[in-house]
Amino acid sequence: MAGLLDRQIAAVTGSASGIGRAIALGYTKEGARVVVLDINNDAAAETVAAIRKAGGEADSFMLDVTKRENCRYVAALVAEKVGAVSILVNNAGINRRNAITANPEAVIQDWQDVLNVNLNGVFNVTHAFLAQLRATRGRIINIASIQSFVHVRTPNSPAYTASKHGVLGFTRALAAELGKDGVRVNAIGPGLIETPLNEQVRANNPELVKIFLDHTPLGRAGKPEDIVGPAVFLASALSNYVTGAIVMADGGYRTI
Repeated sequence: MAGLLDRQIAAVTGSASGIGRAIALGYTKEGARVVVLDINNDAAAETVAAIRKAGGEADSFMLDVTKRENCRYVAALVAEKVGAVSILVNNAGINRRNAITANPEAVIQDWQDVLNVNLNGVFNVTHAFLAQLRATRGRIINIASIQSFVHVRTPNSPAYTASKHGVLGFTRALAAELGKDGVRVNAIGPGLIETPLNEQVRANNPELVKIFLDHTPLGRAGKPEDIVGPAVFLASALSNYVTGAIVMADGGYRTI
């Protein structure tokens, strides 16, 4: 039986771990050749090894999404070495949970770092791969958040909230502009997902986890694998008439 993503080339940023790694592995199971893009080259190589061990095809390239020239260089290298990308997943992201009333220098640094990765990085990578995606009439999937809509019930992380609102706005703007080229642009809105990115926060702040779970109808945190289904759906022909949308994968957080 053919996979849903046969003959597709999918580039996934931040795919050395967490949600990005799960999506990369899920895509290969559906027949895609995956390009693993991450600033951590050694961990990216481990993702490639796991994919190949499972019988899939994958290549890795070191990428710093905050560096526009690096994004352009890597996009050209991918086209030369692998082929034109038809699926782009903008997953790379960071989080800092400092309130704006915290140490002024720390807040300013948080703002610069988080916006550079979470929002500017999405622009940089998308712009670098845009010619390939238009040529292949491809799909762009941006990893947004429940914080693309709401500020979660903890008084902190203004930079992260602003960045994820921006990702959703960018998604909708691109969907409107690129529809004429046959390029579909959508987003996924994860809730609390257990990843290495938030491992220390979860371990050191159980009350924060409780706040999330008390507000989640399914009563549990998500796993990276919980994001794979939506990512496959938005990358495949199953969603041929879907663009400018956000698929929430938050355990029902936004319903109450």
